[in-house]
Amino acid sequence: DTTSIYWNRETGKPSGASHSGPIVQEARILALCDPNDAYNEPLYTGPLPDGAKLLKVGTSLTDFDESSIIEQNPNVIFVSHPNARDPLVQLLDKFPSVEWIHTRSAGLDFIASDGLFQSSAQLTNAKGMFSSTLAEYCMMACSYFAKDLPRLMHQKKEGNWNQYPVLELRGATLGIVGYGDIGRASAKLAKAYGMRVLGLKRSVVAPSFSDPYCDQFYGMEGLKDLMAKSDYILISTPLTEQTRGMISAEVLSQCQPSAVIINVGRGPIIDEEALIDALKNGTIKGAGLDVMTVEPLPKESPLWKMDNVLLSPHNMDMTDTFMKESTEFFVRENLPRFVRGERLLNPVDKSAGY
Repeated sequence: DTTSIYWNRETGKPSGASHSGPIVQEARILALCDPNDAYNEPLYTGPLPDGAKLLKVGTSLTDFDESSIIEQNPNVIFVSHPNARDPLVQLLDKFPSVEWIHTRSAGLDFIASDGLFQSSAQLTNAKGMFSSTLAEYCMMACSYFAKDLPRLMHQKKEGNWNQYPVLELRGATLGIVGYGDIGRASAKLAKAYGMRVLGLKRSVVAPSFSDPYCDQFYGMEGLKDLMAKSDYILISTPLTEQTRGMISAEVLSQCQPSAVIINVGRGPIIDEEALIDALKNGTIKGAGLDVMTVEPLPKESPLWKMDNVLLSPHNMDMTDTFMKESTEFFVRENLPRFVRGERLLNPVDKSAGY
């Protein structure tokens, strides 16, 4: 059961207190982070589990170039700094003793590099920490277009009591491109609304595999078919070299004119120019975008002024506690496992990039 090695914020139970096995190794941690990042307080100020100690916090190689640190052979790197890609590779070169790297985010695009993926260190991430709130956004975006919220808000502003027909989500089809933790959390809510759910996965799905929240699975070759059959299409796949630009003009051309694209993955997964064209010429009905190709979205982008686009500034998972909880997951869940030589939660397949 592979699900047991992945954390989920909804169903996971804090188990730090239950770790009672013998400590077999130390965790000597370098934090590639902003020293003033308040979300990292559980790591900076502790208390840390027995057997774990934080050696240094910094943002560049020079911050860690001290003899006292080098002598201790750091074996863990915690990463949260947005510009960590090059410093991380430099740290791996300088400290071959590093056995484990953990990133505070679920996405790896900000640290992805050949140097990282070729290293022998195990990589884990924050998969499962942000899924429930992004699933709520998915359903909000579906409702935004189904009930025509722009018209509703405009009529309220104008004092216009003009009734109009709305669409039901019940019976509509949600296609999910990237049926991972975010996709499954969204499918769970969609099923509560009475929607049909189609899911696309990179890995081959065995015919005997079933999921109570998904009516039909597709492999990557089924992308166009999923697009054609879906009323709402959630993009929740990670950004890798394989997924960059996968929602192309050709793929968008398969959509129904009534289809809505919702992107909570990463902006470059969609060809943004092709999306803008599709929105302008009626190839699709609308788009809900929490992520863009360039962030912040440039002022001159036509997306700002398009009535059929719901825009948010990459903040639909940004609860007051979301990043602190992610740091707590590292401190309370995975650090106790590491010092006891136990299997870590949320392992990343470095060959796949997520």
